[in-house]
Amino acid sequence: MSNIDFIFEEKAADIGNFLVGRLLPFRQKRHIGPFVFIDHMGPAQMKADENLDVGPHPHIGLSTLTFLFEGAVKHKDSLGNDIVIEPGAVNWMTAGRGVVHSERTPDFMRTIDKTMHGLQIWIALPKHLEDMDPNFVHIEAKDLPVWQENDLDFKLIAGEFEDKKSGVPVYSKLYMIEIKANKNQTVHLKDRLYGESGLYILEGNITHHDTNFGSKQILITKDAHLCEFEITAGSTVYLFGGEPLPEERFIYWNFVSSSREKIETAKEMWQKQKFPKIPGETDFVPLPVDSFKKG
Repeated sequence: MSNIDFIFEEKAADIGNFLVGRLLPFRQKRHIGPFVFIDHMGPAQMKADENLDVGPHPHIGLSTLTFLFEGAVKHKDSLGNDIVIEPGAVNWMTAGRGVVHSERTPDFMRTIDKTMHGLQIWIALPKHLEDMDPNFVHIEAKDLPVWQENDLDFKLIAGEFEDKKSGVPVYSKLYMIEIKANKNQTVHLKDRLYGESGLYILEGNITHHDTNFGSKQILITKDAHLCEFEITAGSTVYLFGGEPLPEERFIYWNFVSSSREKIETAKEMWQKQKFPKIPGETDFVPLPVDSFKKG
């Protein structure tokens, strides 16, 4: 990718049974287009008695995108949705003015050994939509646009790319694209992307200007239209980015907003349990006691 501004190694952190690699945000770069938060979950080898149980927790001002490589997650939310996401599908939840959801290992996997592996992503909403009604959409893997160019397999997970459009209902101009290489070659995306762009190497290697980059590295450029790099056979990379939102975004815990006041209001509402409830769920994740730790 020409004019690379930042190159970062994935930084891992333990949360429960998971090793989560934080890709975004970091001190030098808070947003990539409208993307404000990207976590690489796993791969985590989990025994029969180890399960994912993230209890009810709230969001405001964003859309969340869950995309799995292995395993499965049961999603339940305050809108009444109750669905299991499996590899290749997309869960897209727009919080707007406020939504609550939980993420757990589904019943059919709770007593067996399993692997959990995927990406969890937050996309900030445009300012005029931050208080919109919440909604949830599940897109099956077979319904995502796929195509080939030379010996590259492309998949458009979200957003728009040239004449292709994902069924994920995004609210600003963005893209998230999977590229898998079947042979060593150059990927020519010059003048085909827009806005800011990040490239995450899930597995394999890419080379740019005689410098090699390997798995769990993220490369970021502010000039996406110059994107061009060499990729080795068997590599899988993800391109994500788009037009940046004009206003700064603040992040506290699971809340994203252009207004610190809205986040303070959301904090108070969660402490008083005034967010909507998830049918059949009674526990909840407490509000952390620290102040603005990100954003």
